[in-house]
Amino acid sequence: MNDMYAALRGNVGMLGQLLGKTIKEHLGEEFLDKIENIRQLAKSSRQGNEEDRQKLISTLQNLSDDELLPVARAFSQFLNLANVAEQFHSMSRQGELHTTADPLDKLFDKLKNANLSEQEIIDTVCELDIELVLTAHPTEVTRRTLIHKHVQLNECLEELELQDLTPRECKFIQHRIEQLVNQSWHTNEIRQQRPTPVDEAKWGFAVIENNLWPAIPLFLRKLDDRLQENFGIRLPLHAHPIRIASWMGGDRDGNPFVTAKVTQEVLLLSRWVAINLFLTDIQELVSELSMTDCNDELRQRVGECGEPYREMLRGVRDALRETQQAVTAKLQGQYTENRDLITRTEQLREPLELCYRSLQACGMSIIADGMLLDVMRKLACFGINLLKLDIRQDGERHGQVCSELTQYLGLGDYAQWNESEKQEFLLRELESRRPLLPANWQPSAESQEVIDTCRVIAQTDPDAFGIYIISMARQPSDVLAVQLLLKEVGCKFQMPIAPLFETQNDLQNAAAVLNRLLSVEWYRNYIRGQQYVMIGYSDSAKDAGMMSAGWAQYRAMEELVAIAEREDLKLTLFHGRGGTIGRGGGPAHQAILSQPPGSLKGGFRVTEQGEMIRFKFGLPEVAIHNFKLYTSAVLEANLLPPPKPKAEWYDVMDKLSEISCQHYRSVVRDEPDFVPYFRAATPEMELGKLPLGSRPSKRKPNGGVESLRAIPWIFAWTQNRLMLPSWLGAHVALQAVIDDGKEGVLKEMDQQWPFFRTRLEMLEMVFLKADLWLAEYYDLRLAPENLWPLGKRLRQELQDSINVILQLRPKRGELLDEQPWIKESIKLRNPYTDPLNVLQVELLHRSRANPDEVHPQVDQALMVTIAGIAAGMRNTG
Repeated sequence: MNDMYAALRGNVGMLGQLLGKTIKEHLGEEFLDKIENIRQLAKSSRQGNEEDRQKLISTLQNLSDDELLPVARAFSQFLNLANVAEQFHSMSRQGELHTTADPLDKLFDKLKNANLSEQEIIDTVCELDIELVLTAHPTEVTRRTLIHKHVQLNECLEELELQDLTPRECKFIQHRIEQLVNQSWHTNEIRQQRPTPVDEAKWGFAVIENNLWPAIPLFLRKLDDRLQENFGIRLPLHAHPIRIASWMGGDRDGNPFVTAKVTQEVLLLSRWVAINLFLTDIQELVSELSMTDCNDELRQRVGECGEPYREMLRGVRDALRETQQAVTAKLQGQYTENRDLITRTEQLREPLELCYRSLQACGMSIIADGMLLDVMRKLACFGINLLKLDIRQDGERHGQVCSELTQYLGLGDYAQWNESEKQEFLLRELESRRPLLPANWQPSAESQEVIDTCRVIAQTDPDAFGIYIISMARQPSDVLAVQLLLKEVGCKFQMPIAPLFETQNDLQNAAAVLNRLLSVEWYRNYIRGQQYVMIGYSDSAKDAGMMSAGWAQYRAMEELVAIAEREDLKLTLFHGRGGTIGRGGGPAHQAILSQPPGSLKGGFRVTEQGEMIRFKFGLPEVAIHNFKLYTSAVLEANLLPPPKPKAEWYDVMDKLSEISCQHYRSVVRDEPDFVPYFRAATPEMELGKLPLGSRPSKRKPNGGVESLRAIPWIFAWTQNRLMLPSWLGAHVALQAVIDDGKEGVLKEMDQQWPFFRTRLEMLEMVFLKADLWLAEYYDLRLAPENLWPLGKRLRQELQDSINVILQLRPKRGELLDEQPWIKESIKLRNPYTDPLNVLQVELLHRSRANPDEVHPQVDQALMVTIAGIAAGMRNTG
């Protein structure tokens, strides 16, 4: 195992030495010695040396104000460089992408040995539909300018891995690495101001342009090759196994800065980027396709000319250029005589397919299957709008519009009506031919914004949109209200509308809501046999704890799948996962395979958020690997579904859910000291100073913990290393079932049921990142003495949780023994993350000691520690 990671440690060491050299040149040898001393003390402390632990604490407590920021930056920057080295290692020749079996190969080997017909496999592959939804959730703490430098560092490491480099070439690359490390050190890690929703959208477009745009055709080539090798078939030209959607500029739930105007601008920008990318590709195709032979179909279109393909594509190129100029003028609010010519994906698809058919017919398949096929594949995935923009809004806001409207019309107050009265009103108006919205009605600004958003939808190409998501959906009227508002502003197409079931109660009622909706004939006609439902992971876990929420999600999905099968409905479940365990995170392959049988038949849709977008799709090769993981997992889940759980397993999970939820809520809701402890022992109050995303950290500015978004809730506990939301309640429930004589059943569930096994493995990962002594240090230095007993109790619960997991999985020996890559990753970071935690405590202590004073150095250093710990943990919220 040591040899496997020697190259990784070598690169980490090299980057660390270059950072040290930079620090020495900038701040002197004495300061570098101090940094190295802190690192050695942290390493020794991690190995159990109590004396060095106290020296570490004392050294960091005695830093002068001038030393705080440089020390924080040194350790934070090292963790970012370690992330660069680790991401490179994963795709290097010594890394897991090259030393482990390809996920697609492993899958097709399994399928060959399964009792499946070739046609069944082929049909499932060709119908594959995985939609990755990029969200603007504010957990990406690394600035875009630094991300760009990290990508360049990765490229340098890749060049260094090449064989036969001359000493001069090697020296040149190493010099470039040193330049980039210097650039990073002299760049401010923390944004000066919050990004706007449009900034967030531009960041999403950059991810697509730099990584996903080149990755998609390469991935589809690999999938196509595997299909030819194994089954002798090609992936259909129109197939889009992977598609991209986005919430950036469309998610207005709790974000007052996402307005109808912002959404319109983002839609235009998205088109502009797509047109620009296709224009570049078409220009290259014009250069490539210089052939003279063509079929009659193409000849009739272009007439007698020497280079028919070029003639055909020049027309496409010119139309794209004029469209680009027209869209540019619209974005700048200027008039132009240029026409917006390319408005539908079909306008590009048709001429490209014509050229493709002609090349094939004239015996030039090798040319047809080159760049031309790649561009057609991109078109199938991205379309002329680049991605599909989702709209998300809180269900209460639609109800507010209806309430203001009914009162204005003298019909009473919609908000006071019961559910059947609401449905009766909504259905009557949906079936009515007359307009409902009065021309001279002036609703409140909030309601006007909802109506304006619906107007933007009505006036835009339907292919530019994904789905409309209703947060906190609880009743059929929540869905019907959106449909009525869209109808009233003149929307001519059926926009898919997805209720989002977030809390434990809402998940438990999801099936009942869908049943009631499907009993409405008007609604059944509207959805045309396809229903989207979004499953909330983060808010349900915040509401009921990880174990209980996970079971509520599983049961809700199971019940919804049963309804879909009964009603012959295509059901697409949309998973609102985050990067952390407390928000439904974890290894994607395992998470997909742990879902209920049949839950992926209608496709797979999942949010990709914050820093996880960078870790999964930050480089084309890493993106391709993740596409393979998603594809192989979804195909396996559909073709080789996991067994239906045994009745006894249901009973055990019901008990685990009930006990864990009860215990979780007894702490979070009923413990009078909990909120003061949370605010004292974590940097929750200070997180608001970090300009992460455009969205406020609370849904209601004056609310307590219940109004906190799930992201800062998780983020705060990740910072102090207690990781509480990811495990609280689980061990009490597991211990109760063990005490009830069911330990053998739990072990059987672990061995035979992917859902349960994934829960335990995710807990193992959390426990490796948690740290008892650091969590205790936060308490003793920051919390008043009367809150110490609660902190001590929670740390004991964490230790008890670890013990229970080791008891259930004794063969593993240590946590995550079966996943050495993750263990090595955490071990590599600890000597750099630990000092940041200790320093963060000191900074919080100094900042809170004089809350009325301004502490620019302390505040800046505090922000750097937050960003650094996030880099060390590899996930935040």
